[in-house]
Amino acid sequence: MSEQERNTEAVLRYLRTFVTRDLAELRAVVAQDVRIYGSGMAVRGRNFVEQAVLSPGLTVLDQEIVELFAAGDRVVVSVAQTYRRDATGATAVQSACKMYRLAQSRIVEFWGEQDLYGLLRGLDLLPDEPIRL
Repeated sequence: MSEQERNTEAVLRYLRTFVTRDLAELRAVVAQDVRIYGSGMAVRGRNFVEQAVLSPGLTVLDQEIVELFAAGDRVVVSVAQTYRRDATGATAVQSACKMYRLAQSRIVEFWGEQDLYGLLRGLDLLPDEPIRL
């Protein structure tokens, strides 16, 4: 298997942990000191990823890899995840685009954005009216 194929497999394993909530699998493919960029901030540490995977009150019901592109040590993915708000049963799809950098088949850095506003509106966590600034 080529490096590119191993990296692709590692990213797909990582993404699947949002459905399975398997932290052992997550630890196998994400470096302890992973660097994360997105939503206007930068943080370091796998604990941030673990918190996202275990989001209390939200369950990922389904995941669709819309597009995946791998080159060298990078993998770029567009994904759509269907979430359920456990308290109400409401469901919504959140789209995201992420770019991962890997070393030795482990994610060491990633960048990305996701449609948090759309997810919160879809789960009835924000009013269905424009936000006035």
